[in-house]
Amino acid sequence: MRLSAYAWLAIAILAEVVATSALRASNGFTRLVPSAIVVVGYAIAFYGLSLTLKSIPVGIVYAIWSGAGIVLITLVALALYRQVPDAAAVVGLGLIVAGVVVLNVFSKMEAH
Repeated sequence: MRLSAYAWLAIAILAEVVATSALRASNGFTRLVPSAIVVVGYAIAFYGLSLTLKSIPVGIVYAIWSGAGIVLITLVALALYRQVPDAAAVVGLGLIVAGVVVLNVFSKMEAH
């Protein structure tokens, strides 16, 4: 089965969120298992990202990847570390999501 570019993008985003979450648990790369999760997670994330870039413009890919990653890592931090975003953070996250939506809905960029 061959995955679509957007499926690879979703894998890349999830792998990046897992790796970033493990980064905190690695304690400065002093703990083996979380450190290994960081390295493998980022390797998967960048591999998936590279496959995505074969058919989707880099600006679109990066907007989705970074925007979704920011929102998801904020939710993970809320759930795992009780880091509650304040009103300004929620507004900022909303603006990030709005920007990604505008870029995807209204942009005419094409991959070459």
